[in-house]
Amino acid sequence: MLKEYVSITKPGIIIGNLISVLAGYFLAAKSEPVTLALLGYTLLGVGLVIASGCVINNIFDRDIDLKMSRTQQRILVQGGIKVDHAFLYAIVMLLLGTGLLYKMANPLSAVMVLLGYVFYVFFYTMWYKRTSVYGTLVGSVSGAIPPLVGYLAVTNYISLEAVLLFGLFCLWQMPHSYAIAMFRMQDYQQAGIPVLPVVKGIQKARQHMMAYVVAFSLVAFGLYAFGHTGYEYLIVAAISCYSWSKVTFKRMDDSDYIQWSKSVFKTSLLVVMAFSTVLGVELIPFSLS
Repeated sequence: MLKEYVSITKPGIIIGNLISVLAGYFLAAKSEPVTLALLGYTLLGVGLVIASGCVINNIFDRDIDLKMSRTQQRILVQGGIKVDHAFLYAIVMLLLGTGLLYKMANPLSAVMVLLGYVFYVFFYTMWYKRTSVYGTLVGSVSGAIPPLVGYLAVTNYISLEAVLLFGLFCLWQMPHSYAIAMFRMQDYQQAGIPVLPVVKGIQKARQHMMAYVVAFSLVAFGLYAFGHTGYEYLIVAAISCYSWSKVTFKRMDDSDYIQWSKSVFKTSLLVVMAFSTVLGVELIPFSLS
């Protein structure tokens, strides 16, 4: 039964978001004092809140999941866990996560993680995901909150650097999510979810993805210009943005869009890991001084 309760928290999504928390934390640590304990509490607090949101998503999306081949066997769809038990489980994790951030980090980080939770659960899951082609954009706001929380846990204030970090991850979410929607388009069609590739077609989605990758690249370099990043970051940002642009701008038609979208998706994962890693590596001189 423990395995089932872990599965409904969507561990893969939690891990992906915690990588972005590290990016925000490492960026802030260049200008503010930090401790290993604060990092641990921040990761645990954010992880619990994300897990809670994923459980609520699983509860609310049971009707959609039943129509999609990749989600039909989810434990809540099959009735392996009672809905009221799952809901209580989610509430407990939400309270523990926000309480941990409030107590061990600062109130601002707790407020921000709750704001992200509201966007994900209420605006995205319960509203825009089912009704609007802009659901992905709304979801990108909640997806960009974890790195911001990682930053705020250290600084306890919002700066231009924090705004750029938030914008960077908002923009990253869009081509990443559209790529998933493209190679899983049949599932989204069956479930009646109005994602851009389904509503406007794959070529229109590709145009949007190219624009978002360009915007992402501009913000990435803006973070170097206006933030506390070094030459290591600039080099990694340049390589990452070039690689993602090269894949995204590659010629694509209706016969190979699945392969193309999977390439864009895989590259997006490498990009976010590269950014988080280089920000951590840049901290080594600080820790040795």
